[in-house]
Amino acid sequence: MQIDLNALRDDVIKISREVGKFIKHEQSRLGTQNIESKGKNDFVTYVDKAAETLLVSELGALLPDSGFITEENTVSQEDKEYIWIIDPIDGTTNFIHGLPLFSISIALMFKKEIVLGIVLEVTNDECFHSILGGPAYLNEKEIFVSKKKHLADSLIVTGFPYRDEGRLEAWMHLFIHLLQNTHGVRRLGSAAIDLAYVACGRFEAFYEYGLSPWDVAAGGFIVKQAGGTVSDFSGKDNWLFGKELLAGNGLMNAELMLTIEEKFKL
Repeated sequence: MQIDLNALRDDVIKISREVGKFIKHEQSRLGTQNIESKGKNDFVTYVDKAAETLLVSELGALLPDSGFITEENTVSQEDKEYIWIIDPIDGTTNFIHGLPLFSISIALMFKKEIVLGIVLEVTNDECFHSILGGPAYLNEKEIFVSKKKHLADSLIVTGFPYRDEGRLEAWMHLFIHLLQNTHGVRRLGSAAIDLAYVACGRFEAFYEYGLSPWDVAAGGFIVKQAGGTVSDFSGKDNWLFGKELLAGNGLMNAELMLTIEEKFKL
């Protein structure tokens, strides 16, 4: 089945913005009774579930017989040629505390290759998007990764691990090293936004472990389309399902990867 990726992207952006409006409206109505814990520091709300149901319904109608990989498991259909990878709210902890940084992340995979990615930063309606073979955009403006070449001139973004604490000591050594040898390290609370911000040059690099495919599929794809590089910590291509990711402008990746290898003893 051949599809028009340009037309499909436009439809997906429209859908994501409609769901984004629903999410923003519900944030003010959210109470503690509506918040469930999936594990330590891992939360879900009725808004996550409802938003995912809306996305699955609308995206499934756009592309019949497509499969889904979703964070909240409202549907599980992975054995298809076309597979949507969806996070309805990436940054749920921010969302439930009334913080503005959270996103919708949507990627489309065809025969195990991502061909479309959209990250909508909901509060400011910043839509980062790209299709295979095309440029990367922030809304209607083409974007590119930063051109800075050295860690000493860079601003880095990361996420704090809360599942695999066995690597926490190594992660802290890396964190301290980067604090002391860069312009700083930020933690925003949404991996999809972190990656989108690397794609448009706001950050030089992003690293994190303990990630799931719905956290990184769209954002990682957009970084690559914006001229950046994405890998696991060993420099290999197992970033989508390998639970660790290093994304950057490509100019300082060797320096950063050596630092990661040293601190994590890879």
